[in-house]
Amino acid sequence: MAGGGPGVGDSIAVNGCCLTLAASAERGDLAFDVVRETLDKTTLGELRPGAVVHLEPSATMGTLLGGHLVQGHVDGVAVVERVQETPGDWRVWLRPPPDLMAYVVPKGSIAIDGVSLTIAGVDPNAGSFYVALIPTTLAKTSLGDLKAGSRCNIECDAIAKTVVHYLRHYRA
Repeated sequence: MAGGGPGVGDSIAVNGCCLTLAASAERGDLAFDVVRETLDKTTLGELRPGAVVHLEPSATMGTLLGGHLVQGHVDGVAVVERVQETPGDWRVWLRPPPDLMAYVVPKGSIAIDGVSLTIAGVDPNAGSFYVALIPTTLAKTSLGDLKAGSRCNIECDAIAKTVVHYLRHYRA
């Protein structure tokens, strides 16, 4: 992002979906071209004017990585099953599409609406997992607004996806 602000052609993740900036206005508005495939496989088509979203510029080779590797390639949409809002122990249980459960591993990473988190627990038999949210995550993201029935974009652990893909297709 030359000059400190985003420029046309820059990649920006919107709720975890990597998009290319098509236009920006002086007042800070950003415009993106979004194809049908993206609308069909993410929650972007459900957004309404004024919705709070997570925005993150793409990392470059000079960017300090302070978390997990996240590509901005959403794997699917998960549904929040329940939220435990106990002070000091905030947990969110999610149900991803069944075909993504192979990539959901205990202590692996998952991006929820672009926020990189560690998976705290997995129940393969129930087809669900949960994450624990710390106070900083609750204060700096909109994940504290998730409720039972909320839909969110998820990107599974890149290493788990690579290993599963290799084992399924190339293991001799």
